[in-house]
Amino acid sequence: MSNTTRADLYVQAVQHLSNRDPVLKPIVDGVGPCTLQLNPGGFYVLVRAVISQMISTAAAITIAGRLEALLGQAGVTPQSILDLGEERIRSVGLSGAKARGLLDLATRVHDGRLPLDHLPELSDEEAIARLVEVRGIGVWTAEMYLIFSLGRTDVLPVADLGLRAGVQRGYGLEKLPGRVELRKIAEPWRPYRSIATWYFWRSRGVVPQSE
Repeated sequence: MSNTTRADLYVQAVQHLSNRDPVLKPIVDGVGPCTLQLNPGGFYVLVRAVISQMISTAAAITIAGRLEALLGQAGVTPQSILDLGEERIRSVGLSGAKARGLLDLATRVHDGRLPLDHLPELSDEEAIARLVEVRGIGVWTAEMYLIFSLGRTDVLPVADLGLRAGVQRGYGLEKLPGRVELRKIAEPWRPYRSIATWYFWRSRGVVPQSE
């Protein structure tokens, strides 16, 4: 999808969300235009996602930088990760579990069990099913990949704390919404639930890959 076409899609999404949800409209107005940028570098996106799990953004940036420095001119590729091995991957500050996760990811991409080039052809459900076969990649990580790399517009990450907290505040709920309640609230957002999620994230702070 071209930049112009995606910009038009964001305009359509904003109009839809503002018209369908009176709670979301002032949030959209306050944030302004959607500036979500896609990163088509699928393998790198997944590597960063594995690194980022359960640690702060600052720590994830530091560790990713160390890994990239260690890889040097080879870059972040399946083969370069495999060439490092678990011990050297752990030397940048990753746990054994995350190092093994990166090696499993690299192995699956390298041998074709995870065909990243073909994931855009799959439905959201099919793509998630393929991604969660990788050690250390759960549904949330797969959903982030769909949003930030594949550009899927109707993903609702019901386990995402930032989204749940944003909805709790926006709708004046006494507690964080559960999955069933969140899906019900988000029903009017279809087919732009990813964009609505982005607005709730952005209303609470910085979002990766956004201007």
